[in-house]
Amino acid sequence: MRKFYLISSFFFLGFCPSVFSQDAPNLEASKPDTLIIDSLDNQVHYPGKPLIMSLVLPGAGQFYNQSPLWKTASFVGVELVSIFAWNYFQKEAEKRRDEYQNFADLNWTLDNWVTNRFNYPDQEQIDGRIWSSFPALTKLSGTHDLKLIISGDLANDLNLTRVSSDSLDIHPEWFYSGDIVVVRDRHFYENIGKYDQFVGGWNDARENWYWEEKDVGDSTEIVIKTPMKQKYIEDRYDSNQMLNAAKYSVTVLMFNHVLSGIESIWGSQKKGKERNAQQTRIDSKINLVYNPQNPLGVGGLKFSVYF
Repeated sequence: MRKFYLISSFFFLGFCPSVFSQDAPNLEASKPDTLIIDSLDNQVHYPGKPLIMSLVLPGAGQFYNQSPLWKTASFVGVELVSIFAWNYFQKEAEKRRDEYQNFADLNWTLDNWVTNRFNYPDQEQIDGRIWSSFPALTKLSGTHDLKLIISGDLANDLNLTRVSSDSLDIHPEWFYSGDIVVVRDRHFYENIGKYDQFVGGWNDARENWYWEEKDVGDSTEIVIKTPMKQKYIEDRYDSNQMLNAAKYSVTVLMFNHVLSGIESIWGSQKKGKERNAQQTRIDSKINLVYNPQNPLGVGGLKFSVYF
């Protein structure tokens, strides 16, 4: 804030005639009519700086704006918790993914799948229905397929290295050659747990398969399972839930940066308005000026203007 002091002396001729007759030279020497300027510099504040600071590290912009400490602590706290949560859930998702994939590698085989396709399990009725009454269990081709790698003599004879599992419906002898293996990629682990046509690949399919109805809103659909498939579905679901939690933590982390940036702009603008209001406000003050040469001690009036 800049202070301007305007000092004016008004002499009372009627009350102090002796002042002018005897002390005029001294009054002239004192020079009571003067203008004094006092400048107070303010700290430079950059309004865009807290935004950049908050986008890099939430809470830094609030600290720069000298906001209440709880604001800085809140944004920093959310940042730390989000990072910790993302790290925890990501590791848990990967751990559980490895577990259900290892379970599938041990308990689902291409041999089981092809064998149960061409050599049905005992035609014992399960809740009134038998294996061959489900079209998905009586063929290898369907709405989805698995990727197969061909090697050895079969690859040389066919001049192929990769085929779809649908081809085994027509050429089951390719499998029995021993030169075909299934590609265990992301699609493989999704398909064997999601679609009925792959139920025959589980180790317990011949003895423990069953079917149940699933409500899908306007209708119901039949889902064919085994105890191993059900366990696999549950383990995979748990892993996906952990992965979703990790993604949610990243979302919270990003929003924390954005919200901290927005709040820092708002806080900076509020501070700027307060400073402008102080700088444009005009205050005035009137005081008596002491003059020892005046018998009454009054040398005039001091009028101060602050703006």
